[in-house]
Order: sequence, then C-alpha cells, then structure tokens
Amino acid sequence: MGVVRSLLLFVVAAVTEIGGAWLVWQGVREHRGPVWVGLGIGFLAAYGFVATLQPDAHFGRILAAYGGVFVAGSLLWGVAVDGFRPDRYDLAGAAICLLGVAVIMYARRV
Repeated sequence: MGVVRSLLLFVVAAVTEIGGAWLVWQGVREHRGPVWVGLGIGFLAAYGFVATLQPDAHFGRILAAYGGVFVAGSLLWGVAVDGFRPDRYDLAGAAICLLGVAVIMYARRV
C-alpha cells in the first residue's frame, strides 16, 4: 500500500505543480489575466504541501524522485492540453527519468 500511496501522491504533486505553472503561463503569456495567475499560485502552493505527505522522510529523496515524475508529467500535460507531440527522444528521456524514480524511491535498501 505504501508504494501505491506514494505513486498517487506523485501524480497529485505533478497535477498541482504543472497545472499551477500552466495557469500562471496562461495568465501572463496568453494574457488571460490575474485570476489565472492567482489560481496558478494557489496550485503551486498546494504542491509544496503534497510533497510533505510522502511516506519517505527524506526531503532530498522525495524531490529528486519527483523530478523524474515532473519530466514525464510535463510531457503528458503538453500532449493533453497543448497538442504537443513528443518524439522518440522525449519518450526515451521520460522513460529514463521514471526508471530513476523507481530506483530512488522503491529500490530495496539494505
């Protein structure tokens, strides 16, 4: 159950951080206004709290592993929201990052 909870928290973290950054981008770069920016800031703040819910107690490990989730999640967000089409190098890079997440977070430690 710990791994499932951790993975779900990584997904929530990705949605809050990537979504927050996207909202700020929309507010500033796409001129959608301060409400979008404010919502984005709120989502980004929520991301900071979500990370604290991870079962592992080591901040550095959590953030290092989340970096890989962020890479893959950003590509997925681009596909779903912005019509981005990743090439094979994007996909290979994301796969390598997710492998890193698995090693950092879930490898059996002795």
